[in-house]
Amino acid sequence: MPCGADSHTYRRYSEALYDALREDPFYATLERRAPDPETSRDTMLAYYDHSILEAETYGRLVLPQDGTFGASVWSVPLDSARARQKSLCKHEAIGREMGEACLQAYETMCDFMADATGPLVSERDWYLSIVGLRPKFQGQGRGADLIRPVLEDADRASVATYLETFTPANMSFYARLGYEASGCFREPLTDRDYWVMRRQPRADG
Repeated sequence: MPCGADSHTYRRYSEALYDALREDPFYATLERRAPDPETSRDTMLAYYDHSILEAETYGRLVLPQDGTFGASVWSVPLDSARARQKSLCKHEAIGREMGEACLQAYETMCDFMADATGPLVSERDWYLSIVGLRPKFQGQGRGADLIRPVLEDADRASVATYLETFTPANMSFYARLGYEASGCFREPLTDRDYWVMRRQPRADG
């Protein structure tokens, strides 16, 4: 994927993610560092645009079959060359579309979380990086529909998956999908706790 590839195809899904995640401490921290408060929403939409395109190119992406009310964005293990290309493109896109303050915040939070979460997961694990559902669609089973297709693939591949959440109220939802809490850490930049949850592959997947 060229780092400058147009990802506006996904804008309606990015808008759903923005509506779902705007209060999440990670994304709220990025938005507060947008260069212009008047256009901070557009700044975050560009972030989600790139993240969705990145998942389609390098990982796994689940979009609803019957609407644009949410998405799930996954990372999977890559060889070193593709992993480096993915990282360079992500950092270039954030710097270009969001500004240096957002890039610095992103790097700071991701570096801390990678160091803290790393010992609890495996290099083979698939990572649920982003999942969001417009609030008015929540409580209808649609959130699980955004996750289950990848879990079924992970079960067939006999690999574990994991996620990180700053929202303890969501943990029971993830537990119903088979995730178990394996650690809790205080992320310094947000000054908020986040939980690591991991799901072992199911033999009958």
